[in-house]
Amino acid sequence: MFNNIIAQKLSIKPSQVETVLQLLSEGSTIPFIARYRKDSTGALDEVQIQQIQDENKAMIEFTERKEFIEKTITEQGKMTEELQAKINAAITISNLEDIYLPYKQKRKTKAVVARENGLQPLADMLLQQKDIDIEKEAAAFINEKVLTGDAALQGARDIIAETVNENITVREKLRKFFEREGLMKSTVNSDKENEAIKYKDYYAFSEKISTIPSHRTLAILRGFLEGFLKISIEPQEEIALEIVEDIYILGMSSCSEQIRKAIKESYRRLLQPSLETEFRSALKTAADEEAINVFAENLRQLLLSSPLGSKRILAIDPGYRTGCKVVCIDEKGELQKTALIFVHEKNRVDEAEHIIRSMVKEYDVQAFAIGDGTAGRETEQFIKKLNIGIPVYLVNEDGASIYSASEIARQEFPDQDITIRGAVSIGRRLMDPLAELVKIDPKSIGVGQYQHDVNQPRLKEKLDQTVVSCVNIVGVNLNTASKHLLSYVSGIGSTIAENIVTYRKQVGKFTSRKQLLKVPRLGGKAFEQCAGFLRIPGAEDVLDASAVHPEAYSLVQQMAKDINADVNVLIGNEPLLKTIRIKKYITASFGEHTINDIINELKKPGLDPRSEVQVFEFAPIFSIEEVKVGMEVPGLITNLTRFGAFVDIGVKQDGLVHVSEIAHKYIQDPSEVLKLNQCVKVKVMEVDALRKRIALSIKQTEVPSTQNKKPQVKPTNNFKSVEKEVKPATMVDALEALKNKFR
Repeated sequence: MFNNIIAQKLSIKPSQVETVLQLLSEGSTIPFIARYRKDSTGALDEVQIQQIQDENKAMIEFTERKEFIEKTITEQGKMTEELQAKINAAITISNLEDIYLPYKQKRKTKAVVARENGLQPLADMLLQQKDIDIEKEAAAFINEKVLTGDAALQGARDIIAETVNENITVREKLRKFFEREGLMKSTVNSDKENEAIKYKDYYAFSEKISTIPSHRTLAILRGFLEGFLKISIEPQEEIALEIVEDIYILGMSSCSEQIRKAIKESYRRLLQPSLETEFRSALKTAADEEAINVFAENLRQLLLSSPLGSKRILAIDPGYRTGCKVVCIDEKGELQKTALIFVHEKNRVDEAEHIIRSMVKEYDVQAFAIGDGTAGRETEQFIKKLNIGIPVYLVNEDGASIYSASEIARQEFPDQDITIRGAVSIGRRLMDPLAELVKIDPKSIGVGQYQHDVNQPRLKEKLDQTVVSCVNIVGVNLNTASKHLLSYVSGIGSTIAENIVTYRKQVGKFTSRKQLLKVPRLGGKAFEQCAGFLRIPGAEDVLDASAVHPEAYSLVQQMAKDINADVNVLIGNEPLLKTIRIKKYITASFGEHTINDIINELKKPGLDPRSEVQVFEFAPIFSIEEVKVGMEVPGLITNLTRFGAFVDIGVKQDGLVHVSEIAHKYIQDPSEVLKLNQCVKVKVMEVDALRKRIALSIKQTEVPSTQNKKPQVKPTNNFKSVEKEVKPATMVDALEALKNKFR
């Protein structure tokens, strides 16, 4: 029904929309459609497929609202051909609600009371704007409920005010005026100045809603919801009144003057508050969506972080007073040994060294994983000084404590202390960030912007979509994956994931994808959706370890037969694969996109798309007091927001690189040139140890390109100028993020 509208909005073909919606209705998942139905959809990616699903949902909601309005007005006996035509022509919810406004069931408004008192004829008389004696006419409406002529005129104005408020043309013109010239204003509540100090820059703030950035909107709304700020959204009142008067005022009579008064009352009491609510909601929705998208993209990059792979790891959860929790885990992530060492007490350092060396030798450890939180850098230095010859990795431990106290962790390690669970999580996160992070609520991972202020159901929906996408991009080892990881695979939910793990325990390792059909509740449709994303290294059929879908196995076998080769010979044999003529195998079932994907997969079957993890070295500084202006040091990008990037330089407080200090070319969004976990070189521009703020620059460590012709953002070299240029939200975010790292 909506195919053409959605196609036009997304700049794709209606047939593509139709195909996607049909596949979704049949129970196909977005990852499956994007990966294995490219020929049907015209190679639409996950983002486009998700957009089609979202737009279709919005269109269904719009249609349902439209049908409700039609039914309600018809039941009132007020539907006309003209009104039906207006409803049919409506293309937005705002249009529909404007049409419906006069027919909504109202509480007892001033206009309703005035009509009950018999003042509608007087209002109609005023609207005609004839040259009459209004006082004389008003006196004729005096009764036991309307005691004076002035009261009669006030009642008539109340009726006119409501009529003006319900006028579709008035609302459409004012809405456009709000969009173009509306200002978001904020002032501090007079008794809250001291408490609201972090919102100081918003004490007397004003900016056009057409240009205000999302992070600033969310900061202002947070201050409002916390009771510190008063806010309003409105354009210049005089011009707004002129817009309405141009529609209603016919001359300069005494009636016209009454209408002017009614228009002002209508604007201040009804129109402006109504449109302010509408635009506040729209701004909040838009700001939420942008913040959610930032969070989702950061989460995607974090989930797809480089894995070390299956190695024997000694993981340490550092601590000062309570010591460092040490664990050894094997290649499968299974806990082998635990210990407690104290590396920050001089009289216990030798003991700590002995424990570490013994564990490394006994379990043939291949890498160290050290949590980057409290005492992380100091513990890293202790391990490096041992010169054991094994790589040492500092691991982002955001969310590890959340996992440690979770039901998932209790199920995995019922007999272990919370701190031991945290250490295991750190080690596993180095082995495979994706497999470990799926056990943690994404909101706890710490890569968001205002994540606690945005629409929570929408945030959860978007983050869940991101996790599902990442899991299916990488693929999952069917024989080692936890039930939590399996539950995110296309076509598998928590119940089937549990059944897979139970089957694995009872029967043993899977040797074939076909065995999945023996798992309870995993039927043909679920198998179709999940099989291509599940890998079985060392399977009977070599294709079971690849991303080639079982439905295409016969095609691969035919390819091999046609060149007189075995399928096993094809695997990884690029020269041989290049001899395959793709067009020869195109059929109704397998198109060019699918065949190209198969050939590429056969070149490097089961290849993990993530890059290899690299050892990173911080500069030899450990606290903010050691950071000096002018220093150039290495750092890791820990968070990306619309206004800048946060960088860990190894001193417990992340520094902020404002967007204007990232590149010599003009950029609007840090993600245009930066990625999470990217290694960068930064220059220290300012240090405020008291407030724990560090201002950094990336571009001032680089030579500018002579080819850059785009206009530059005004340079920002210190906190003061950041506040001035980016307005308050940047500094509010910086303060909170640097103190709490977005916990």
